[in-house]
Amino acid sequence: MSSPATAQGGCLCGKTRFAFALPTIWVAHCHCTMCRRAHGAAFVTWVGVEAARFRWTAQEQLHWYASSSGAERGFCACCGSPIVFRSERWPGEIHLARALIEGELDRAPQLHVFHDYHVPWVSLGDDLPRKGNLSI
Repeated sequence: MSSPATAQGGCLCGKTRFAFALPTIWVAHCHCTMCRRAHGAAFVTWVGVEAARFRWTAQEQLHWYASSSGAERGFCACCGSPIVFRSERWPGEIHLARALIEGELDRAPQLHVFHDYHVPWVSLGDDLPRKGNLSI
């Protein structure tokens, strides 16, 4: 299967948009408490991309929240969509919410991270590796 050389996406209202060149670095489901709370979901699927290959194509409504020391989460101030995560822990990377990326990517999710914090009310039906507190 061939994949496009670039990918794009954006928030619910379309006022915050982005594009990036492939390949991605990784794709993972995160079960940490902060991701769950920020997205209001049982887990969040993130796509890691090289910051140098990423660009905002519309960001007038992009706002940043310092969610922890050395880490920020970007969201659209107009519609509230959580979009992006960046951290000193992963320099040179941008983490994008997979659900906001249009179309196919060059890889499917590869693993579950921070699985030690998963919610008990969701049963996972895949055989992907489940890691605890992991630096990917």
